Amino acid sequence: MADFDNLPVAARERAGKGASRALRRAGKVPAVIYGDGREPTMVTIEQRLLTMELHKGGFTSKLYELQLDDKKQSVLPRDVQLHPVTDVPLHVDFFRVAADSEIAIMVVVNFIDEEECDGLRRGGVLNVVRHEVELLCPASAIPEYIEASLKGYDIGDSIHISDIPLPDGVTATITDRDFTIATVASPTIVEEPEDEEGEEGEEGEGEEGAETPDGEGAEEEREE
Repeated sequence: MADFDNLPVAARERAGKGASRALRRAGKVPAVIYGDGREPTMVTIEQRLLTMELHKGGFTSKLYELQLDDKKQSVLPRDVQLHPVTDVPLHVDFFRVAADSEIAIMVVVNFIDEEECDGLRRGGVLNVVRHEVELLCPASAIPEYIEASLKGYDIGDSIHISDIPLPDGVTATITDRDFTIATVASPTIVEEPEDEEGEEGEEGEGEEGAETPDGEGAEEEREE
């Protein structure tokens, strides 16, 4: 299950583009904490610390405890704005999370038991339809990933959400159909084009030795 990681933040008083640019020049990233029926709180995060968390992966699927002065708030990152060229973080939105709340969140699907997949052993390929699945989870029990076993699947078979065991209290947000996660497809056979070099060569020789209307060969005509 996902752990609560600590992330220190500091309060900020000013909003607006000018204030945000000044913060970024100072190595800080403006952020907002909202939700849980309370007023939004404006904070800043050290850019260095935030960049480290982003590089770990799964940032928006991880619960954090934000340390603001002497208080801690449980939050879930909801949106990260990045610079379009440098990918430097520009702004973050955090959603307050109550311990007894449920959250819809995207969770990564890991595929296991590939060596026991009949279709892959026969040369088939795994066609992943969904790399992530949106799940409804208790805030205190968000899975870091779910596992889809490929054991026993053959070419032409599909893996559906019902084939994947989910943790207790966790359900898919899509409930009106048993949607597909992946399929085991036939291998793609690429036909090589025919080698026509020999035929072209033969035609070229015939034309080179052909006679012109006045009876002279093509070689003599080029010399003229």
